[in-house]
Amino acid sequence: MKDKISVLDIVQDTIVDGVGLRTAIYCAGCNNKCEGCHNPESWDINNGTYLPVENIYRYIMRNPLTNITFTGGDPLLQAEAFYDLAKLIKKNSRKNIWCYTGYLYEDIIKNKGCGFELLKQVDVLVDGKYIAELKDYKLRFRGSSNQRIIDVQKSLKMQETGSNIIILWEG
Repeated sequence: MKDKISVLDIVQDTIVDGVGLRTAIYCAGCNNKCEGCHNPESWDINNGTYLPVENIYRYIMRNPLTNITFTGGDPLLQAEAFYDLAKLIKKNSRKNIWCYTGYLYEDIIKNKGCGFELLKQVDVLVDGKYIAELKDYKLRFRGSSNQRIIDVQKSLKMQETGSNIIILWEG
């Protein structure tokens, strides 16, 4: 369902899903099913409500002060629809986009599918499965120490030069 996203919630003015005030789209659907997940109701894509991409876009654009976070669940399970949403946001605003996924950046790049196209629209990616044994409350914007906060645009530029260096976000 490319023109719709299964959404659990849209949270306005959150400060825990990236830098500054953000509008976070919590999607349904996740295949990782990480032990200790703080949002296990997000695993089943049918737990969400399918909302048209255009409606989500109009809703989040009503607040000019917030940037955007795609989280869940795992947005990469609905990568085509999130790509369409991200393209609309980028075309019509200066909002930055963060995306949380259990997949690794390297795997997304290697597969060159819809997730890769979505990545091209994303500013910051928090990647990797949540691992309960690596939980650390001192970490900023992530739950376990294996997860990385990646500056996607700088990393993609490195990729274009033939380098596989991943640039971590330095917020």
